[in-house]
Amino acid sequence: MTPSPTHPSGRRLSLAHLTVIDAGPVELIRAAAAGGFDHVGLRIVAPTASDRIVPVIGDETMIRAILDAMAATGVSILDVEAIWLTPDTDPAAFTAIAETAARLGATQVLAIGHDPEPSRQVENFGRLAATARQHGLGTMLEFIPYCVVNTLAAAEAVVDAAVVAGSGIMIDALHLRRSGGGPQDLAGISPDRLSYIQLCDARREPPFPDDLRREARGDRLYPGDGELDIAGLLDALPAGIPLSIEAPVAGHAGLSAMERARLCGERTRATLEALGQR
Repeated sequence: MTPSPTHPSGRRLSLAHLTVIDAGPVELIRAAAAGGFDHVGLRIVAPTASDRIVPVIGDETMIRAILDAMAATGVSILDVEAIWLTPDTDPAAFTAIAETAARLGATQVLAIGHDPEPSRQVENFGRLAATARQHGLGTMLEFIPYCVVNTLAAAEAVVDAAVVAGSGIMIDALHLRRSGGGPQDLAGISPDRLSYIQLCDARREPPFPDDLRREARGDRLYPGDGELDIAGLLDALPAGIPLSIEAPVAGHAGLSAMERARLCGERTRATLEALGQR
């Protein structure tokens, strides 16, 4: 099955790995095709030591299987993730990440800032972005309320200080809201820093602070099923940028990756059409 080349919304849609985080790379791509997505976001780096992923970097058999699945389905890779920049980050690993991402046809590398030392945070982001740039990739820095880089302003400060062409800021609809921001805060950001965004929905009221991570990783809602200002967010973004749908729904955790992707794709397209996002 191949995804529809033109969605009713006119937007290219990507299935973020977190939406079906239990799926291996090949299953993720097949699930994306079943859901009518154009792209996937592929996790090739474990965010933390406790996270488990199917190894991709350095595994030629897996890389060939991914390329074969892409060719069979027509689904491509939008971004690879998630490079958490921490005090233990080894910049020597950036080259293998960028080389693998470029070989798989990705266009973006996604990073998260979680280093309490500001100068090292900027230096490592700059190194990652420069390495990615050498391989034809952009680098996006995501802010997360429970991380060191926890607001839009904090992410802007790191990207400004790094000064690497092709780098930008990842706007995640949930993190923007939970960090106290809203669509109005995007007005001052240069459009070339917003290559794509992560879209989901959520309940209006936030959980307790200690539960923000749990909500983000497993208790979101599909676009249109919650109370976030999706219409306002889409109106504030550059026209036509891809939407990465990052929406792990707790109530659907028992469904197959294929079924979750299908439901996610259907609900997203219906919401975009209802909002007139053509």
